[in-house]
Formats: sequence, C-alpha cells, structure tokens
Amino acid sequence: MAEADAVVVGSGVNGLVAAAELALAGWSVILVEREPDIGGFIATEERTLPGYLHDTYSSWHPLFVSGPAYARLGEPLRRHGLEYRNTDEWVIASVADDGRVTLAHRDPERTAEGFAHDADRAAYLAALGRLGADMEAIGGLMGGELRSPAVLRHAVALLRGGGRQGVERWVRSVATSGRGYLRAEFRGDEVDHLFAPWLLHAGLSPDHASGGFLVTLFAATLHGAGVPVVAGGAGRFLDAFRSLLTTTGVRVETGTRVDRILVEQGRAVGVAAGGRVFRARRAVLASVTPTALYGTLLPEGSVRPELRDEARRFRYGRAAMQIHVALSEPPGWRDARLNTIPLVHLTDGSGSTGIACAEAEAGLLPRRPTVVVGQQYVLDPGRVPPGAAALWLQLQEVPSTPRGDAAGELDTAQGWTPELARGYADRVLNRIARHAPDLPGKVLAVDVIAPPDLARRNPNAVDGDPYGGSLELDQSFVWRPLPASGRHATDIDGLWHIGASTHPGAGLGGVSGHMVATTLTRGPRFARLTRLSPGRRVRG
Repeated sequence: MAEADAVVVGSGVNGLVAAAELALAGWSVILVEREPDIGGFIATEERTLPGYLHDTYSSWHPLFVSGPAYARLGEPLRRHGLEYRNTDEWVIASVADDGRVTLAHRDPERTAEGFAHDADRAAYLAALGRLGADMEAIGGLMGGELRSPAVLRHAVALLRGGGRQGVERWVRSVATSGRGYLRAEFRGDEVDHLFAPWLLHAGLSPDHASGGFLVTLFAATLHGAGVPVVAGGAGRFLDAFRSLLTTTGVRVETGTRVDRILVEQGRAVGVAAGGRVFRARRAVLASVTPTALYGTLLPEGSVRPELRDEARRFRYGRAAMQIHVALSEPPGWRDARLNTIPLVHLTDGSGSTGIACAEAEAGLLPRRPTVVVGQQYVLDPGRVPPGAAALWLQLQEVPSTPRGDAAGELDTAQGWTPELARGYADRVLNRIARHAPDLPGKVLAVDVIAPPDLARRNPNAVDGDPYGGSLELDQSFVWRPLPASGRHATDIDGLWHIGASTHPGAGLGGVSGHMVATTLTRGPRFARLTRLSPGRRVRG
C-alpha cells in the first residue's frame, strides 16, 4: 500500500496538469494510468515509415498555450524541454469542392480584407472586439465553476461592460447554432467557410446550439494563439511533463488499471488498482467519464440513485478517425497558397459539413466528409526526412457503428473492419487529390486509426467519441458532467471529477485539472477544507 496527499486517476492532459500543479504546491501525488505510458490522446509515433513522426492523436495546442494551465506551468515545462513551433502569417484555410479557398491570417484585419463585403469586414472585427472587451469575464465563466457564487462576479462584469443588451447577446449566441449565427451576422460566406468546420473540434455540428458563441471564440483563439505544435512532435510534450513530475516527486504508476475508488465514512480515501491500494490523505481526482465514475468505480450506495441514473443516460457523440500519410514530397496544391498553411479544412462550410454530420449521426459513412488536413511539417520540418512531407488527417463525422454508406460504395455489414477503414481512407485521399492532383503518386504509406482503435486506446473515448461525451447544450456548461452534478466537486468528500466529460469540455487545454488543483491549493481556507474529518463535505 502506498499513500500520498492526492491520487490522480488518468494521465491525459487534465490529469497531468492537476498532478503537476498539486506537486508544485507541495502536495505528494500518485498518478495512476491504465496504459503503459502517460498521455491519453497525446503521442508521437513512426506510424508509417522510419523517419516520419506522426502525432498519433491530438496535435494542435492553441487551447493549451492560451489557457490558465500553461500560464501556471509554461515556465516549468519550458525548463524541462517543451518548445513550440507556430506562425505569425497565414494560419488556416478552407477549400470548397469548387476550388474556392478562404484563408485566415494571425492578423484579424488581414483576414477581413479577404471578405467580399465591407459590412462583413466590420461585423467580423466588431465581434472579435466585443469578445476581447468581455474576455476576462467570459474566460472566468469558461474556466470556473458555474454553480458557484464566483459566477456572479463574472456576470456583473458582463453587465458593466455591455449592459443588459450585451449580456443578452452572449446568451443568445449560446442558444444559437453556428449556421444560424453566421447567416444572421454576415452577408458573404467567407466566415462560414472558415469557421463552421471548427465546430467539429468541439464535437458539434453547424446546427447544434452554442455554435454561435463558439465560432467567435475559435476565431479569437486562432488569431491570438495560432496553431502551435510541439517541436519534435507532441510526444515531447509528454517528455517535458514526465521530467517535471519526476523532479517534483510525483509517483507515476503506468500499466495500472483502477478497479474502484475507495470510500470510507462518506469520504474518498484512495483507489484499488491492479491488486494494490493507493491511499489519498486529502483528495482523489478522477479523469474519467460519468459512466465509469458512477457506473463502475464507486461502491454501490455511495451516491444518490439520481446520479447513477443520469450517468447511465449520459450521451456520447459522433466517433472520429484519423489517417496518417507519409509522402515522398509535399503535395502540389492547385492553389499554391496552401503549401504554407499548417491546417486546412476541405469543406463548403455549414452546407457540406452539416450534411456530413447528419449522415454520420444517422449511422452512415458521409459521402463528402469534412477533412482536416494537418501539415505540421510546414511548422516543424524535422518531423519528416529532408524534402518529404506527411499529412495528419482527421475525420470528425463518422458513426461509431456504421449502418450504411451514404455514397453506396462501401460494405458496412461487418462494421469497422480494416477493409472498411481503408476503403473510407481511400475516399478521403481521393477528396484531397481533387485539390492536389499529384497526391496519389507521392503516397508512400498510409496508417488508419478507426473508431474502435480510439476506444481501445482510451476508455474515455466511448464508442470512438474522442470528446468525452456529446457537447450539445444540455450536456454542457452548468449541465456538465450531469444535471444533478454540474461541478467538479462530487457528493463524496474528497472526490473530484475532471477531464473532457466535465466543464469546460473537450480540448487540449487542461482547464478542469487546473481548476481543481487551484481550488485545492489556493489559500488557508481551502487547505483547511481539504483536511476536514471524514463525513464532512469538501467544496470548492
């Protein structure tokens, strides 16, 4: 049996951030991970050919470098080797089926210069300006407990900044879909073309509520933070964390599956894992889904039946898949401007992306999928051999269990077989080749990661959903993770829930891990609360 101040379950970005911040505050920490190595959906591997470094899962870190976890941990991580590559020039692009290209620059004004209508230029810059003016309050809401008295301070700040009308504008944007917002605010289609597909990165479609709010948030984040990638691959991010954790004395137990959370007299006191017990004197932090937390990890009778019932009904979203491609040289895009763009979406905007989402949610393989084309070698050439290139392709509109093919070409009767995954990958590569005709002749190797592969890699990716559960409005904000438990402190003293299934949701930001670590360590009052005797509630 081992003992520490805190036991952290799961070593995705939130678990890593929480463990590091607690350790830096002087806590002893044990980090328990099921997989042979830390990282969750962070890894870099030679998945195709020697010399080609592919970020196997996540790759882009704008949410991390612009968030509170990096503000706290950035300097220590840099000392332990973390380095980013980024651009101050053209940063993203969208390519339509007819060849139309829309680009975004780090400079919002240079981006707006590409819009056809003067009114759209003014509206775009005005939207970014409103967000900038209210960013402190909105950041507080997105990075804080929404069921907490602290929320009143941020609400008052919004009122002071824009009055009742300004607050209503933000509330309305949360209730509005991305498609609806973009139609209402812009005459042309450039903003829709650029940012409607970014809603996929929040697990949404252009027709889901809250998209109206997220479109502007994504735009501001990309202008402000760009699309940073870790120099040498995302695996170096883990190297820096591993070194930091070692230096701060965190005990890391990999290859160790947690079987249950130990509860004594109404308080979480540790975990049982792999035939061993890890005791927690002050807190247990679980980066898991509500399904796992309330369905399997907690003892029967330790929480209200209402919570278990809501956890059983927690919904998971669309699945995702990835394709890694080794190329002999960079693709020859018809529009040469794309040769230097790190991240490109193949989409017509809300139209084609909305159709593909609807097909996937109906259980069909989309006929014209939205393709996220990552060209990390543009920022970090050392990831590939000299003169070569690699593509990181992400598909966020695939069904977890395919019932058919919208194009009527692929046999889905046996589910996600390797043959089906490769057949769908061929469709994706052919879609890219419409805009880069020489692509087929440059392909040296292809590696496909299908939804079942994601589910096997990470237990939080239920049915291949990489976002920890649907992020539709009724499972977001104050209702995440559950309507009866919309905060990170649970009903069990000393037990905290973190990860993508909790507020503020998915994304490589580490915000929930940071929030809980901050709550546990921020001053005498909270230090005293975490030492309360069994049976007392620990609240943040």
